[in-house]
Amino acid sequence: MAYVFHLGDFDGPLDLLLHLVNRAQIQIEDIFVSEITEQYMAYMRQLDDLDMDTASEFLAMAANLLYIKSRSLLPRKPAETVEEEENPEAELIRQLTEYKKYKEAGENLRALEETYKNVFFKLPEEWITKERPVELQNMSIDALIEAFAAVMSQAQDIDRPNVFSDKIDSDVYTIENRMQYLRKIIRENGQVTFHELFEGRYERAAVVTTFLALLELLKAGRLQVAQDNAFSEIYIHAVAKPVKA
Repeated sequence: MAYVFHLGDFDGPLDLLLHLVNRAQIQIEDIFVSEITEQYMAYMRQLDDLDMDTASEFLAMAANLLYIKSRSLLPRKPAETVEEEENPEAELIRQLTEYKKYKEAGENLRALEETYKNVFFKLPEEWITKERPVELQNMSIDALIEAFAAVMSQAQDIDRPNVFSDKIDSDVYTIENRMQYLRKIIRENGQVTFHELFEGRYERAAVVTTFLALLELLKAGRLQVAQDNAFSEIYIHAVAKPVKA
Protein backbone atom coordinates (compact mmCIF):
# COMPACT_ATOMS: atom_id res chain seq x y z
CA MET A 1 0.00 0.00 0.00
CA ALA A 2 1.34 3.43 -0.94
CA TYR A 3 1.21 6.06 1.81
CA VAL A 4 1.12 9.65 0.59
CA PHE A 5 1.34 11.25 4.05
CA HIS A 6 4.34 11.67 6.31
CA LEU A 7 4.40 11.55 10.07
CA GLY A 8 5.37 15.20 10.07
CA ASP A 9 1.93 15.97 8.66
CA PHE A 10 0.31 14.97 11.95
CA ASP A 11 0.18 16.80 15.27
CA GLY A 12 0.98 13.64 17.18
CA PRO A 13 0.26 9.92 17.46
CA LEU A 14 -3.40 10.49 18.31
CA ASP A 15 -3.77 12.65 15.22
CA LEU A 16 -2.28 9.87 13.11
CA LEU A 17 -4.55 7.26 14.68
CA LEU A 18 -7.61 9.41 14.11
CA HIS A 19 -6.60 9.87 10.47
CA LEU A 20 -6.36 6.10 10.04
CA VAL A 21 -9.72 5.56 11.72
CA ASN A 22 -11.41 8.14 9.50
CA ARG A 23 -9.80 6.77 6.36
CA ALA A 24 -10.93 3.24 7.24
CA GLN A 25 -14.40 4.60 8.03
CA ILE A 26 -14.67 2.63 11.24
CA GLN A 27 -15.70 3.49 14.77
CA ILE A 28 -12.98 4.37 17.24
CA GLU A 29 -14.04 1.41 19.38
CA ASP A 30 -13.21 -0.96 16.50
CA ILE A 31 -9.56 -0.01 16.02
CA PHE A 32 -8.28 -3.16 17.71
CA VAL A 33 -10.20 -5.53 15.42
CA SER A 34 -9.07 -3.71 12.28
CA GLU A 35 -5.79 -3.22 10.46
CA ILE A 36 -5.14 0.12 12.12
CA THR A 37 -2.18 -1.19 14.12
CA GLU A 38 -0.49 -2.56 10.99
CA GLN A 39 -1.13 0.68 9.12
CA TYR A 40 0.28 2.68 12.01
CA MET A 41 3.44 0.59 11.93
CA ALA A 42 3.75 1.24 8.20
CA TYR A 43 3.78 4.94 8.91
CA MET A 44 6.47 4.40 11.52
CA ARG A 45 8.91 3.44 8.76
CA GLN A 46 9.00 7.14 7.90
CA LEU A 47 10.51 8.15 11.23
CA ASP A 48 13.61 9.44 9.50
CA ASP A 49 11.78 12.67 8.71
CA LEU A 50 11.17 13.48 12.40
CA ASP A 51 13.35 14.73 15.23
CA MET A 52 13.89 12.39 18.17
CA ASP A 53 11.54 14.24 20.55
CA THR A 54 8.64 13.95 18.12
CA ALA A 55 9.57 10.43 17.07
CA SER A 56 9.53 9.24 20.68
CA GLU A 57 5.83 10.09 20.95
CA PHE A 58 4.99 7.97 17.91
CA LEU A 59 7.23 5.16 19.14
CA ALA A 60 5.51 5.15 22.53
CA MET A 61 2.13 4.85 20.84
CA ALA A 62 3.46 2.06 18.62
CA ALA A 63 4.62 0.16 21.70
CA ASN A 64 1.23 0.63 23.32
CA LEU A 65 -0.59 -0.61 20.22
CA LEU A 66 1.64 -3.68 20.01
CA TYR A 67 1.07 -4.38 23.69
CA ILE A 68 -2.70 -4.15 23.27
CA LYS A 69 -2.50 -6.32 20.14
CA SER A 70 -0.49 -8.99 21.96
CA ARG A 71 -2.92 -9.00 24.88
CA SER A 72 -5.75 -9.76 22.49
CA LEU A 73 -3.86 -12.82 21.23
CA LEU A 74 -3.09 -14.22 24.67
CA PRO A 75 -5.65 -16.20 26.69
CA ARG A 76 -6.87 -14.52 29.85
CA LYS A 77 -6.39 -16.12 33.22
CA PRO A 78 -9.68 -17.32 34.69
CA ALA A 79 -9.11 -15.34 37.89
CA GLU A 80 -8.62 -12.06 36.08
CA THR A 81 -11.45 -9.58 36.19
CA VAL A 82 -11.86 -6.43 34.17
CA GLU A 83 -12.15 -4.32 37.33
CA GLU A 84 -8.88 -5.58 38.82
CA GLU A 85 -6.62 -5.27 35.79
CA GLU A 86 -5.49 -2.30 33.82
CA ASN A 87 -7.43 -1.73 30.64
CA PRO A 88 -5.13 -0.04 28.09
CA GLU A 89 -7.68 -0.56 25.33
CA ALA A 90 -10.34 1.48 27.13
CA GLU A 91 -7.82 4.18 28.07
CA LEU A 92 -6.62 4.59 24.48
CA ILE A 93 -10.19 4.68 23.18
CA ARG A 94 -11.01 7.36 25.75
CA GLN A 95 -7.98 9.46 24.76
CA LEU A 96 -8.74 9.11 21.07
CA THR A 97 -12.42 9.99 21.58
CA GLU A 98 -11.52 13.13 23.55
CA TYR A 99 -8.91 14.11 20.98
CA LYS A 100 -11.50 13.76 18.21
CA LYS A 101 -13.86 16.12 20.07
CA TYR A 102 -11.14 18.76 20.50
CA LYS A 103 -10.04 18.42 16.89
CA GLU A 104 -13.60 18.84 15.61
CA ALA A 105 -14.10 21.86 17.87
CA GLY A 106 -10.91 23.42 16.50
CA GLU A 107 -12.03 22.80 12.93
CA ASN A 108 -15.39 24.43 13.67
CA LEU A 109 -13.65 27.47 15.12
CA ARG A 110 -11.41 27.75 12.06
CA ALA A 111 -14.47 27.50 9.81
CA LEU A 112 -16.17 30.29 11.74
CA GLU A 113 -13.02 32.40 11.54
CA GLU A 114 -12.89 31.91 7.78
CA THR A 115 -16.58 32.75 7.43
CA TYR A 116 -16.43 35.94 9.48
CA LYS A 117 -12.90 37.15 8.72
CA ASN A 118 -14.27 39.90 6.46
CA VAL A 119 -17.26 40.73 8.66
CA PHE A 120 -16.94 43.74 10.93
CA PHE A 121 -19.33 44.67 13.70
CA LYS A 122 -20.12 48.30 14.42
CA LEU A 123 -19.97 49.18 18.09
CA PRO A 124 -22.67 51.42 19.61
CA GLU A 125 -21.84 55.08 19.40
CA GLU A 126 -23.23 58.38 20.52
CA TRP A 127 -25.67 59.98 18.12
CA ILE A 128 -23.14 62.74 17.50
CA THR A 129 -20.43 60.91 15.61
CA LYS A 130 -18.08 63.20 13.77
CA GLU A 131 -17.76 66.72 12.55
CA ARG A 132 -19.38 67.56 9.23
CA PRO A 133 -19.43 70.75 7.19
CA VAL A 134 -22.08 73.09 8.59
CA GLU A 135 -24.92 73.39 6.09
CA LEU A 136 -26.08 76.99 5.60
CA GLN A 137 -28.66 77.68 2.91
CA ASN A 138 -28.42 81.11 1.21
CA MET A 139 -26.51 82.58 4.14
CA SER A 140 -23.07 82.79 5.70
CA ILE A 141 -21.82 81.95 9.15
CA ASP A 142 -21.34 85.68 9.67
CA ALA A 143 -25.10 86.19 9.38
CA LEU A 144 -25.64 83.60 12.11
CA ILE A 145 -23.10 85.29 14.37
CA GLU A 146 -24.67 88.70 13.75
CA ALA A 147 -28.08 87.31 14.70
CA PHE A 148 -26.59 85.92 17.89
CA ALA A 149 -24.96 89.27 18.71
CA ALA A 150 -28.29 91.03 18.19
CA VAL A 151 -30.03 88.66 20.59
CA MET A 152 -27.30 89.14 23.18
CA SER A 153 -27.53 92.93 22.95
CA GLN A 154 -31.28 92.81 23.63
CA ALA A 155 -31.18 90.11 26.24
CA GLN A 156 -32.14 92.40 29.15
CA ASP A 157 -34.85 94.27 27.21
CA ILE A 158 -36.95 91.47 25.65
CA ASP A 159 -39.97 90.60 27.74
CA ARG A 160 -42.59 89.15 25.41
CA PRO A 161 -44.73 85.98 25.63
CA ASN A 162 -42.77 83.00 24.46
CA VAL A 163 -44.30 80.47 22.07
CA PHE A 164 -41.96 77.90 23.61
CA SER A 165 -42.76 78.79 27.21
CA ASP A 166 -40.93 75.83 28.74
CA LYS A 167 -37.59 76.53 27.12
CA ILE A 168 -36.21 79.03 29.63
CA ASP A 169 -35.93 78.37 33.32
CA SER A 170 -33.56 79.13 36.16
CA ASP A 171 -31.81 75.74 36.07
CA VAL A 172 -28.15 75.47 35.29
CA TYR A 173 -27.78 75.34 31.50
CA THR A 174 -25.53 72.84 29.80
CA ILE A 175 -24.83 72.33 26.13
CA GLU A 176 -26.13 68.77 26.40
CA ASN A 177 -29.56 69.69 27.80
CA ARG A 178 -29.84 72.62 25.38
CA MET A 179 -29.17 70.22 22.51
CA GLN A 180 -31.92 67.95 23.78
CA TYR A 181 -34.24 70.97 24.03
CA LEU A 182 -33.47 72.10 20.47
CA ARG A 183 -34.12 68.65 19.05
CA LYS A 184 -37.39 68.47 20.98
CA ILE A 185 -38.83 71.74 19.70
CA ILE A 186 -37.70 71.07 16.13
CA ARG A 187 -39.31 67.65 16.28
CA GLU A 188 -42.56 69.12 17.63
CA ASN A 189 -42.75 72.17 15.35
CA GLY A 190 -40.96 71.17 12.17
CA GLN A 191 -38.93 74.35 12.09
CA VAL A 192 -38.43 77.46 14.22
CA THR A 193 -36.89 80.84 13.64
CA PHE A 194 -33.67 81.87 15.27
CA HIS A 195 -35.35 84.59 17.34
CA GLU A 196 -38.09 82.26 18.54
CA LEU A 197 -35.41 80.32 20.37
CA PHE A 198 -34.73 83.32 22.58
CA GLU A 199 -38.10 85.00 23.09
CA GLY A 200 -39.20 85.76 26.64
CA ARG A 201 -37.20 86.24 29.82
CA TYR A 202 -33.83 84.54 29.77
CA GLU A 203 -30.36 84.82 31.17
CA ARG A 204 -27.28 85.53 29.11
CA ALA A 205 -25.94 82.11 30.12
CA ALA A 206 -29.01 80.54 28.52
CA VAL A 207 -28.47 82.47 25.30
CA VAL A 208 -24.81 81.52 25.05
CA THR A 209 -25.38 77.86 25.91
CA THR A 210 -28.32 77.52 23.51
CA PHE A 211 -26.31 79.09 20.71
CA LEU A 212 -23.38 76.74 21.35
CA ALA A 213 -25.80 73.80 21.35
CA LEU A 214 -27.15 74.97 17.98
CA LEU A 215 -23.62 75.11 16.56
CA GLU A 216 -22.93 71.58 17.82
CA LEU A 217 -26.07 70.25 16.13
CA LEU A 218 -25.18 72.04 12.91
CA LYS A 219 -21.67 70.62 13.06
CA ALA A 220 -23.06 67.13 13.68
CA GLY A 221 -25.31 67.43 10.64
CA ARG A 222 -28.51 67.11 12.70
CA LEU A 223 -29.89 70.57 11.94
CA GLN A 224 -29.76 73.06 9.09
CA VAL A 225 -30.25 76.81 8.99
CA ALA A 226 -31.64 78.75 6.04
CA GLN A 227 -32.28 82.37 5.11
CA ASP A 228 -34.34 83.57 2.14
CA ASN A 229 -32.19 86.65 1.63
CA ALA A 230 -29.85 88.96 3.51
CA PHE A 231 -31.33 90.42 6.72
CA SER A 232 -34.39 88.16 6.55
CA GLU A 233 -35.42 85.71 9.26
CA ILE A 234 -33.21 82.69 9.90
CA TYR A 235 -35.03 79.35 9.95
CA ILE A 236 -33.83 76.23 11.72
CA HIS A 237 -35.02 72.76 10.75
CA ALA A 238 -33.95 69.13 11.01
CA VAL A 239 -31.88 67.41 8.35
CA ALA A 240 -34.03 64.96 6.41
CA LYS A 241 -32.90 61.34 6.70
CA PRO A 242 -32.12 59.63 3.38
CA VAL A 243 -34.83 57.22 2.23
CA LYS A 244 -33.57 53.64 1.98
CA ALA A 245 -34.08 51.98 -1.38
